[in-house]
Amino acid sequence: MTRIGIYGGTFSPPHKGHVAAARAFMEQMWLDFLYVIPNALPPHKEMEFSVSSEHRLEMTRLAFAGMDGVYVSDMEIRRGGKSYTVDTLRELSGEDRRLFLLCGTDMMLSLDEWREPDEIFRLSYPTYVRREADPLLDARIVQKIALYREKYGKVVRRILTDPIEISSGEIRRRLRTGEALADCVPPMVEKYIHDNHLYV
Repeated sequence: MTRIGIYGGTFSPPHKGHVAAARAFMEQMWLDFLYVIPNALPPHKEMEFSVSSEHRLEMTRLAFAGMDGVYVSDMEIRRGGKSYTVDTLRELSGEDRRLFLLCGTDMMLSLDEWREPDEIFRLSYPTYVRREADPLLDARIVQKIALYREKYGKVVRRILTDPIEISSGEIRRRLRTGEALADCVPPMVEKYIHDNHLYV
């Protein structure tokens, strides 16, 4: 049984928190390989900036370059339209595959509001990584995990890694105001952003 990880997002831009989460995901779920998949249009939020999917894809390739077993896929961009996780899971599923889905805390808390959540839980084993250290979320997380176990029969596991409290939105803000990125993004991604005058 091949263990495959799926890590989707806008990656606008990808940062060191994304890379750290991917490393921990691969190690703790004993993944054979990991698909990192920039989406075409996120169904859950509006894109704040008109950075093309081609730029986001190339930045993601640069961010994850050199990581063994990691494949940056353009499948959702090629599909076009809104990128629904259930469609990607269907495309990647197979009898000889076990799929693991990585979410951030906010996405994990709303999994039951995604398109066809019962199918998402049937086709994959959702996991989550905390990118914040907010103790006020602890009770909500416990309640949601219990709800998912009762409703869908799957335990949502946490990927343990030190929280890196940086977001793509904060990086975009710094770029707009000319602030230093403070080593938030991989060097090749920072160079690509400046070379292509993105987020300004």
